[in-house]
Amino acid sequence: MTTEPAPRPPLDLTDRLAAVTEATEEHLAHTDRAAEFPVAALDALRRTALLGLLVPVAHGGLGGTARDLVAAAQTLGRSDMSVGMIFAMHCQQAAALVHYGSERLRKEVLPRIAAGECYLASVTTEAGKGGHLLSAQAQLADEGGELAVERFAPIVTGGTHADGFLITMRSPGADATAHEVTLVYAHRDQLDLTASGDWQPMGMRAGHSAALTLTGRVPGHQVVGEVGEFHRIAATVFGPLAHLGWSAVWLGTAAGALSRVLRLLRSPAGRARFDLTSELLLTRIARSRQRLDTVHALLQQALRTVESGADLSAPARQLQLNALKITASEECLAAVDDLIAALGLRHGYLKDSPTRLEQALRDLRSAPLNYSNDRLHLADGRLALRDQGVSFA
Repeated sequence: MTTEPAPRPPLDLTDRLAAVTEATEEHLAHTDRAAEFPVAALDALRRTALLGLLVPVAHGGLGGTARDLVAAAQTLGRSDMSVGMIFAMHCQQAAALVHYGSERLRKEVLPRIAAGECYLASVTTEAGKGGHLLSAQAQLADEGGELAVERFAPIVTGGTHADGFLITMRSPGADATAHEVTLVYAHRDQLDLTASGDWQPMGMRAGHSAALTLTGRVPGHQVVGEVGEFHRIAATVFGPLAHLGWSAVWLGTAAGALSRVLRLLRSPAGRARFDLTSELLLTRIARSRQRLDTVHALLQQALRTVESGADLSAPARQLQLNALKITASEECLAAVDDLIAALGLRHGYLKDSPTRLEQALRDLRSAPLNYSNDRLHLADGRLALRDQGVSFA
């Protein structure tokens, strides 16, 4: 009888995350006000090797797992949702290279990621289709073994600061349909980049997700996975890690807001200003905490599903992962709204409150729009029809 080895305990990332958080907090007010990319936080992610969190040790990385990603993303989200999302999306891209990159591509790129030299940006949006992952309009051109990239994307988070890009495009060939999508990696020095437009959003201002045009040529071995088979990467890496990572960041942002509110209420100034026996105040705080506990429970269950190694394409598992994204995006936003109602104008609504509820609400308003909940509900309706027994992951 053989026994499976015990799972590795989570990495101790405390000091690394503290360094990133310190840099984030120092520049937080400025990056939000000016809608500037958090360069200092990215520099800290590079120095601490956290960019290589999901890169295997054999390639110089930290060898982290999805559980490590969730813990780190939640911590970073407590300080700044933009920084948390930048980190989570980079890790999603790195995981795609780890699992689907060719041996040559992994040897070329993964050590650079592990060394903090390669921050990855995702290029999946297109005018006319939004962020729909499983279709593409712009087409790769096969030119004598090299692939010509000519791609416009209306939203590329951190694109002007990225060192490498993972780009979805229609597969080469005259007969390729919009649903035959190929993922290709490009180094920054293989592309001509042209930024356009201005980034002035309501929230997520430090995400700097401006439009970008990318033009260049890459060798054939920089296709990630098989030509036309991006849907496999989406089902096993992009989708699951996006929903886990994003939800962890959103939970961290809402939990950070609640923590700051509770510290204010329990401070001498807070005790003098607020009636801590108020049933309305206590009820609103309780409702906010309940929402976050609900998200946390669903996040942990979805994480266990991903860790199990089970087929994530099964309807019940897809429904669970989609439910995580939808629930987290709605409940974390609602939890912060509860806190604003509880504290009122001075500490709930004004920008200069130490609770930072105003920024948290603006940032979290993007969560239901980040891969639209409406699109996920439509997909869930089709999935539910395939699960007549109403089974659960």
